[in-house]
Amino acid sequence: MKTMTKRIAVIGAGSSGLTAIKCCLDEGLEPTCFERSDDIGGLWRFNENPEDGRASIYKSVIINTSKEMMCYSDYPIPDDFPNYMHNSKIINYFRMYAKNFDLLKYIQFKTTVCSIKKRPDFSSSGQWDVTTGKDGKQESAIFDGILVCSGHHTFPNLPLHCFPGIEKFKGRYFHSRDYKFPYEFVDKRIIVIGIGNSGGDLAVELSAFAKQVFLSTRRGAWIINRVCDDGFPLDVVLYSRYKYLIKQFMSISMLNDWAEKRANARFNHENYGLKPCHRIVSQHPTVNDDLPNRILAGKVLIKPNVKMFTETAAIFEDGTVEDNIDTVIFATGYSFSFPFFDEPSLTVHNNKIPLYKFVFPADLEKMTVAFIGLIQPIGAIMPIAELQCRWATRVFKGLNKLPSMSDMKADIAMKKKDMENRYVESPRHTIQVDFMEYMDELARQIGVKPNVLSLLIKDPKLAKEVFYGPCTPYQYRLKGPGVWEGARQAILTQGDRIIKPTKTRVSDNQMMDHLSSVPLLLKAVAVLFVLAAVFFNFSSFSALRI
Repeated sequence: MKTMTKRIAVIGAGSSGLTAIKCCLDEGLEPTCFERSDDIGGLWRFNENPEDGRASIYKSVIINTSKEMMCYSDYPIPDDFPNYMHNSKIINYFRMYAKNFDLLKYIQFKTTVCSIKKRPDFSSSGQWDVTTGKDGKQESAIFDGILVCSGHHTFPNLPLHCFPGIEKFKGRYFHSRDYKFPYEFVDKRIIVIGIGNSGGDLAVELSAFAKQVFLSTRRGAWIINRVCDDGFPLDVVLYSRYKYLIKQFMSISMLNDWAEKRANARFNHENYGLKPCHRIVSQHPTVNDDLPNRILAGKVLIKPNVKMFTETAAIFEDGTVEDNIDTVIFATGYSFSFPFFDEPSLTVHNNKIPLYKFVFPADLEKMTVAFIGLIQPIGAIMPIAELQCRWATRVFKGLNKLPSMSDMKADIAMKKKDMENRYVESPRHTIQVDFMEYMDELARQIGVKPNVLSLLIKDPKLAKEVFYGPCTPYQYRLKGPGVWEGARQAILTQGDRIIKPTKTRVSDNQMMDHLSSVPLLLKAVAVLFVLAAVFFNFSSFSALRI
């Protein structure tokens, strides 16, 4: 009897949705992706007019993770693309990926998911009724599995109730989601509230146009740089199996001391009014190369939390007042929810939803729903989402089994406790994961975690790069299901792809180095030619004299 191909609904065609489609195809599943907008890219597709229910970015956004660490594991980003890409380059990469694997034909654009309900026989079939809307018409279809790829930057968090007097403020105020260009803020006095990545970026960009920018923060923050040792990207330097091994022998206190010392070596956070009470690993760090320069130039002034607003001024918690404020931008993050689910166990409370390894809801009778990309990594999200999809599709197909419900709930409780013990309480600290640790944890579920000792015997050159080099996504294509024959070469050439876009000029010293690298035999031959020429000229000169 022929087995029917399982139909999988993919919600969203952003960075997670694209790889979800591909992973379904890799496992012989039949994906249908529903995308409410008219194009792919999700968060990374710039649109001057924000769309309801979709993440939105400003024109100048550059990603905080480098290309070798953020690419999909079987499709390297072109070597001439910059290490830290502008959002337009990211979209170009997504288009190349979608074209290469022929993904677009599985996407239904301008289609909104209205509701997802269990079928009457769910306890035996695990199937769902999915109702979608397009052009004012609704359609329903039955699916065997759901991959939720709608992300967690959808609903802006605008906590106006925390800022008394804001309703009387005569200036303009809005969430950072609605910010697009800096030009309209020339000569304005602006307060940016929130010192996450968006708040820091906006403060820096606006400071080049505004009369004065005030950056307000409740706790302060640790600021880290994109550019790290020898000019390499930060994540390339930090995330290696060698350094991960060293980390295992360090206590949390030792790790904090080391990281804070490095951060303060760049600029003293206390002198810049940024030092928080919490340690550096207790908060998602803020990545910003330019903020200390703007503070040093006086274009950005760090302020404490706003206590209240008047019609024209902000009164801060330290008693200081800044008058004649034109604009207030709330860079206060996002909340997430999934209103299309008609299922209590999939309801989000205060940015919290209990998921086994941040993917599977443990309370379902049949594990036919997986949440993809619903994590906040200290590192790149794309390869993590890809690994989540590789695991989820194998679970849907029955190739991988999940633990018992009680074991999954125990794992969820343990991770929740660890997060609460490590991080300061905040809506942004409910889905935190460490990049390498979580990648390896997912890889173990599928059987694709690289074995360095085995590689050392079979392929010492590759083993050296896997252990000492950056932990790039290609490492998870060397063995097990989904092995990619190009993974070895991608790993061995990753250094070249990192350097190429920065080395757009060859210096004179490098030319001399190139000449000095000419083989010894060729150098000897060249010397003989020179000596012969000198001798010939000398002989000719002597003959003329005679």
